[in-house]
Amino acid sequence: MKIYLATDHAGFELKENVKAFLNKEGYDVEDCGALEFNKDDDYPDFISKAAEKVSADPENSRGIIFGKSGQGEAMVANKFRGVRAVVFYGGNPEIIELSRDHNNANVLSIGAGFVSETEAEVLIRSWLTRAFSNEERHTRRINKIKGIEEKW
Repeated sequence: MKIYLATDHAGFELKENVKAFLNKEGYDVEDCGALEFNKDDDYPDFISKAAEKVSADPENSRGIIFGKSGQGEAMVANKFRGVRAVVFYGGNPEIIELSRDHNNANVLSIGAGFVSETEAEVLIRSWLTRAFSNEERHTRRINKIKGIEEKW
């Protein structure tokens, strides 16, 4: 599985730490930027690159994107066909489990302003290793999302 990372300045430090963690864990990682800290950069420029790559192979790749809250980043990612981005900015880690079990999420948007490096590593490990439940009701709902995408 290929993992695509992206961020703007607000998540740059956490992205760099997560990249090192994922490389150490043996994942195939591609950094879509930002490749250097620039306080004036814009998240859509980088998030769109990662989302486009996940969109090209939504079943066999994942994206992990970062921003201050992760909200705007998820909005950008969800513009791409086949991308199902979810946001995590702290709180109950069951959100991570449900995003895989029920939604087969393939992009995780992390609010770097609210999630520590240690917490990010734990939740990312859980998110990457958790399989979709394949329950009929969840598959049915994902297929409805795909149907909506195809209308546009």
